[in-house]
Amino acid sequence: QSHMSQSLFQQIYSIVCQIPPGQAATYGQIALLLGNPRMSRVVGTALSVCRDDAVPCHRVVNRSGGLCDAFSPFGRETHRLLLELEGVPFTPDGTVDLTKCRWSGPN
Repeated sequence: QSHMSQSLFQQIYSIVCQIPPGQAATYGQIALLLGNPRMSRVVGTALSVCRDDAVPCHRVVNRSGGLCDAFSPFGRETHRLLLELEGVPFTPDGTVDLTKCRWSGPN
């Protein structure tokens, strides 16, 4: 990895670390906070390669509140469980109810 992507990934991780338990943000929201709304795919990549348990990657979902398959051991089920344990609300279709728990951003 180039130095640039490493520092970019660190920026992403430091933003994600600010999302409190019980709230969720979207990849696009993190990209906007980085100053480039087109970077949501980069945010997804950074979170998928993150091996630091201190970074609450599970608090980031897609723009429709959808879960990610990348969580061990059971993909979306694991992702949902991690969020449910923190009190994140879900809609009947199984997506995160972002109207109730969307993170308002860094203070």
